[in-house]
Amino acid sequence: MDALVPGMRVALTTHVNADGDGTGSEVALWHFLTGLGVRAVITNPTPFPNRYRFLLEGAPGADKSGEAVKHLERADVILVLDISDVGRLGHLGQVLARRQVPVACIDHHLSNGSLPVGPRMVDATACATGELVHDLASASGWTVGLEAARALYVAILTDTGGFRFSNTSPRALRIAAHLLELGLDPEEIYRDVYANESEGKIRLLAEVLETLVVEPNRQLAWVTIPPRALERHKVDADELEGVVEFARSIRGVRLAILFRELANGRIKVSFRSVTGVDVAALAESFGGGGHRRAAGASLEGSLAEVQARVLAVARSVAAA
Repeated sequence: MDALVPGMRVALTTHVNADGDGTGSEVALWHFLTGLGVRAVITNPTPFPNRYRFLLEGAPGADKSGEAVKHLERADVILVLDISDVGRLGHLGQVLARRQVPVACIDHHLSNGSLPVGPRMVDATACATGELVHDLASASGWTVGLEAARALYVAILTDTGGFRFSNTSPRALRIAAHLLELGLDPEEIYRDVYANESEGKIRLLAEVLETLVVEPNRQLAWVTIPPRALERHKVDADELEGVVEFARSIRGVRLAILFRELANGRIKVSFRSVTGVDVAALAESFGGGGHRRAAGASLEGSLAEVQARVLAVARSVAAA
């Protein structure tokens, strides 16, 4: 980050259907870079999720995802957050591939990476990309204001499942404590992130749970998003975050899966597990990736075909 100078154009981006870690990390960096006089913008391949739009309060003009290609084309530096794989950038991947500018990356996933050559800050032991952004801010001597602190807290909070998942390290809790000491209200953030669901999300959840299948002898459970259910209930894709956790929460289940048909005809498969099942390896076998306890992949084929392929492998993995 030493090469960044006032007036430089920097485009921040993350994966399609951004989550709390991706959005929190890029909003925090927007505040840090703007404070340095850098002309930073957020340029995501899909719209900034409504669920995390509260993070943009106090960041006027930060989100330019609707004009992402234009801003990527004029950027002096592109900074990719929470992924190392150009394929996760959707249509923006082609833009990155042809740009002859540095492409930096901050990520905490296990991945060989496929981004253009550039600076890397990758650590799979970090609980979230937000943890690494916090480290960068500390090492650079950047002042952490309240808005940046809130964004980093949301990044860590969501990627640790509200400090419940196995990646909730002592260090993650120390960073969260430091952010709270800056004046954050944890209850307010909880309401914004976890207690602000639309009616459509709850009705969709009821429909999805009707599809629940449990195979106790294989310690496996899965759910399916019914065709056009998002449109019927007026729900955005980012509101599906956490739905698969209901299947994982069943007593005796070691592996939970969510299947969803995407607009491009591919099938999105989300994997979640408990101790002893490495879903990152499972997802990689289908061309995807992620963490040991949370991962995903996108496969070609009909819903029935993909379910048959995935479940055939998942049954052996869960029961192993």
